[in-house]
Parts: sequence; C-alpha cells; structure tokens
Amino acid sequence: MTTALRRVIFIAMIAAIWEVTSRLSGLPSFMFPSLTQVFETLVNGLLSGQITAAIGKSLGRILLGFLIAIIVGLILGYFIWRYKLVEDTLGFVVTALQSIPSIVWFPLAIIWFGLNDFSILFIVTIGATWTMTVNATSGFKNVPPLYQRVAKTYGSSGFHFVRTVILPASVPQIISGLRIAWAFSWRALMAGELLGGGGGLGQLLEMGRSLGQMDLVISVMIIIAIIGTIVDNVVFSRIERNVQMKWGVHS
Repeated sequence: MTTALRRVIFIAMIAAIWEVTSRLSGLPSFMFPSLTQVFETLVNGLLSGQITAAIGKSLGRILLGFLIAIIVGLILGYFIWRYKLVEDTLGFVVTALQSIPSIVWFPLAIIWFGLNDFSILFIVTIGATWTMTVNATSGFKNVPPLYQRVAKTYGSSGFHFVRTVILPASVPQIISGLRIAWAFSWRALMAGELLGGGGGLGQLLEMGRSLGQMDLVISVMIIIAIIGTIVDNVVFSRIERNVQMKWGVHS
C-alpha cells in the first residue's frame, strides 16, 4: 500500500467519524457542523469568489513578506557569520528576538503603520526574519573548513568565495530554515489578519466567529491546512530532494 493511499484512507476515516459524530451528538450546527455542511459552505465560498479572493490576498501578503524575510535573513546571517563583533552584538539580539512571538509586535506595528496592510506585512516579515537569520548563520558556520581552505588555496575570495563555496555548502541548512520560517510567517499572517482585518483568510475566520458560522470557520481552516500541506510537500520537499540528489545523499 502506497503512502498516498494510506493518507487517503486515513482522511476518509476521519471524515466518516466526523460526519457520524456531528449527526449523533445532538449539538446545534453552529457549534459542531457536519462535514457535509462544511463542504457546502466551502464550495459556495469558492464559487462566489469570497474564499478565492481571501486566498489571493493572504498569499500575496505572505509571499512578499517571506521574500523580504529571506533576503534580510541571509544578509544578517552573513554578517553575523563573517564578523565576530556583529556576532557578539547583533547575533545576541537576534537570538533574543527569535523567542518573541511575532503577534506581540502587532501593537507596535499598528502604532507605526496604522491598521492596514503594512502592519500585517510587518509582522509576517518579522515572523520569518529572525528564524531565517539564525538558520543562515548556522549554515554558514557549518561549512566544512576543508572546503574553505581548498577554495582559498585556489585563489577564491570575496564574493566569489561566498557564491561558489559558502552558499552552496550551506544550502541544506538554509532550506530547513526556509521551512521553519514559512511556518512562522504563515501563523503570523493568520494572527495579523484575525486582529487587523483587511481581508484575507484570517478576516474570514473572524467573520465566521462573529456570525456564529462554524462551518465557515472550519472551511477556512481546511483551506489553510491544504495550502500549508501543498507548500511543504510540493515546494520545500521537492527542493530538499533535489539538493540531496545533487549532494549524493539521496538517489
């Protein structure tokens, strides 16, 4: 039995248990909607464009924030790895900032940018930047010294040294950082949209809660889970396999 088939059977079992339990529980639909009701709401939301528009807004925000976080994280990671003074000062601060949940920044974001897309984009970026910085720094530090000595022996230095030795050798660690950073930024986005509005899947969650439409809430939760699964299993897993094959770790 293949992995895909096992997953399909398992999900089907969960769906059947959910449907039977919701119908036999005696609870009102706004507290425990049946799976049939949830899928009706999901399909209607997709056809009407309500959920589709929210998906577009959320993906636009997270892609922009995540791209900024990658660039900033790689730059900061390089300087922390390259210079001892930066490691002792900025590196210490980044480690401390990583322990702060990104949603804690939201009050500051509202004061600085107002209750708009910029504040949501800010916490999405913050949610991934520190994790990306720490993993990039770790990746650069873990490049085998032998690679560095051989490259310098052949005259590699400066940007050429970073581009041809440091970055390629630290790619596996950076990819791990990307997966973790994506998860943090995705959670930060949902929290920001829940509190800040401005459309998006998080705002749909808040609307479903305020209207007592648990079928809408669960529909959005399913969409969030599907997007997260696709990104992790299709994008990052494929990149990771390609890197492993290139390095000869996986055939």
